[in-house]
Amino acid sequence: MINDLLKKLDFSDKEIEIYLAVLRNGKITHTDLSVLTKINRSTVYSIVNELLKKGVISQDLSQAKTYINALPPEDLISVIKQEEKDLERKRGIIEEATKELKNTLGDVKYSVPKIRFIGENELENFLYKQTPVWNDSLIKTEPLWLGFQDHTFVENYQAWIDWYWNSAPTEIILKALTNKSVVEKQMKKQPYPNRMVKFFKNSHQFTATTWVIGDYLILIETRQHPFYAIEIRNTVLAENQREVFKALWDFVK
Repeated sequence: MINDLLKKLDFSDKEIEIYLAVLRNGKITHTDLSVLTKINRSTVYSIVNELLKKGVISQDLSQAKTYINALPPEDLISVIKQEEKDLERKRGIIEEATKELKNTLGDVKYSVPKIRFIGENELENFLYKQTPVWNDSLIKTEPLWLGFQDHTFVENYQAWIDWYWNSAPTEIILKALTNKSVVEKQMKKQPYPNRMVKFFKNSHQFTATTWVIGDYLILIETRQHPFYAIEIRNTVLAENQREVFKALWDFVK
């Protein structure tokens, strides 16, 4: 039982053996510890030093022989106190290192993904609410909305599509690959010159909508309920996917 508890405090097997031997004897030399535990002397010296660092034993150097003294079991709290001291020391080093790195690197922008999940009950409101944010991101980066749009998205959210293209900034252009459907063919007849669509021959390989909008990647599942969307804000990912869809757009006739 005590061995298991000490292991949870990060004591090794040999540390436990020597620590318990010191406690049982109260006062003992390195040589006697070696004989008692059958651990060679050099290892005993090394382990005693580790236990001294943990603060669970003490050492008496006042006599001709060096004795290892047992400390009350309550002194096990020293293990935590030492860890707290180490954490405080590391915290100080990290704070100092952070300042130095900022001074050295200057004003560096880091690409940290921001991801959120939108369920079916929130999806339609999300589209309307997020539209101005996406427009702003498009205009700041490149006003080219790219991706693959599954025909089921058009079938379920045609009202939003009409609303968007009746109010979208004139510089924004959509170049979307899609799969053939009656609804999408009808949409091509709408007076939305900036909404460009190409039918992808291998459309059966695509079953969800993927958009690249400025710094955003939007993934939307509308093939089966519950519908959902995942929005990822990440400059690096968006840039890479934008290049992929540009190449696909040029490839598809």
